[in-house]
Amino acid sequence: MRDLKIPEQRHPEKAHRPDNAQPRKPDWIRVKAPTSDGYRKTHKIMREHKLVTVCEEAGCPNAGECWSQGHATMMIMGDICTRGCTFCNIATGRPEELDVFEPGRVADAVQKLGLNHVVITSVDRDDLDDGGAEHFAMTIRAIRKRSPDTTIEILTPDFLKSWPGSLETVVAAKPDVFNHNLETVPGLYPSVRPGARYFHSLRLLQRVKELDPAMFTKSGIMVGLGEDKQSVHQVMDDMRAADIDFLTIGQYLQPTPKHHAVDRFVTPEEFAAYEKAAYGKGFLMVSATPLTRSSYHAGDDFARLRENRLKRLGEA
Repeated sequence: MRDLKIPEQRHPEKAHRPDNAQPRKPDWIRVKAPTSDGYRKTHKIMREHKLVTVCEEAGCPNAGECWSQGHATMMIMGDICTRGCTFCNIATGRPEELDVFEPGRVADAVQKLGLNHVVITSVDRDDLDDGGAEHFAMTIRAIRKRSPDTTIEILTPDFLKSWPGSLETVVAAKPDVFNHNLETVPGLYPSVRPGARYFHSLRLLQRVKELDPAMFTKSGIMVGLGEDKQSVHQVMDDMRAADIDFLTIGQYLQPTPKHHAVDRFVTPEEFAAYEKAAYGKGFLMVSATPLTRSSYHAGDDFARLRENRLKRLGEA
């Protein structure tokens, strides 16, 4: 994992920004340092296969727990992003050429870890004509070939600058869950996610359902960035209008002083209220806790997601 104590070296593109104070985390967000044999085994497999994980790149607080259980979210297409979102700990710059052997290495690692469910994500690749769509599809197909019983969840970029048909390429590869995070409320996009467009991301997920109505769709937001409760509820309504099945809501944690400031730490009680409201709006599955992340407990959540769909179909 990179040294986060030197933000000017980790994020030279953010060096000009003023420092934002990093408030002390409340007790409900503190996690134990990773020490288990399972963690070390997962780490070894990732290094042996020369794979990048978003767990490390994003400094996820759940990495110790997930890796101890043999779960890691693999990040394809390199570790340099073409976007410069102010919340994100992944470096921004000019990415290297795609590694054509990477899909096979990902599939080998999934097989070696014996995963029942895997999450594959990526950096934004605005430098590629298809935004990396075919690379996603190749990775999905490679996993299917080696581990046909493993369910596959993808967390994709928005393909905002990609050729027409890029999204269709990914959907045609038949992942079990198509996830793309809205990240925050629309009013904060200019300061938090300046390279993206809220309604484009929303339409992307709606289009997935149009292309394959049976495919599960998923999206998530962070709270504690400066949003209000009304705007969070509006995002929920927008997601349901786009027929999104699964919602995740987690606390934003500031990676370095050069990143977007934490506005506040949302209490567990507020998260519980968001979860209750989201189920009331019709989501099949909701995860809303301070430590919720897109891939946290993703396999267990996917099993419940399928169960909830079957239950709803039975009631229809």
